[in-house]
Amino acid sequence: MANKKKYRVNLSTAQREILTELIRSGTIKVRAYKRARVLLLSDENRVGGAKPGSQIAEEVDLSLATVQRVRRQFVAQGLEAALSEKARAGAPRKFTERDRAKITALACAQPPEGHARWTLRLLAEKMVELELIESISHDTVDKVLKKTNFSLT
Repeated sequence: MANKKKYRVNLSTAQREILTELIRSGTIKVRAYKRARVLLLSDENRVGGAKPGSQIAEEVDLSLATVQRVRRQFVAQGLEAALSEKARAGAPRKFTERDRAKITALACAQPPEGHARWTLRLLAEKMVELELIESISHDTVDKVLKKTNFSLT
């Protein structure tokens, strides 16, 4: 039966030493550690040959797809690419630093007439009323002010 592996990992002695040292150092991130182990276990040149992807996935506690992706990255882009993570997509920031500064500036200003002091809800409502921000919750106002160590009390 022919071996159907599309991406064969053939580590050089230097690459094997780098990966082994990374694993032993104990100072790398867990994801990089697991990727290094995948590469070492996938190495065709290791004693006993490469382990099957499903066995590696179970041993390293990753999905088979991740094992395959690490192998593919190594073969296509090299050791550094296989060990590093691409930036993950996340929700873009809803408020800019300028928006945060506006919230803080408003909190420092005199409260509206009829109010002795600003509340989080009052600040949120005023920001929207003044069209400084399209929408904002009082919880977000609280988070912004906490990051600037600003207290309403």
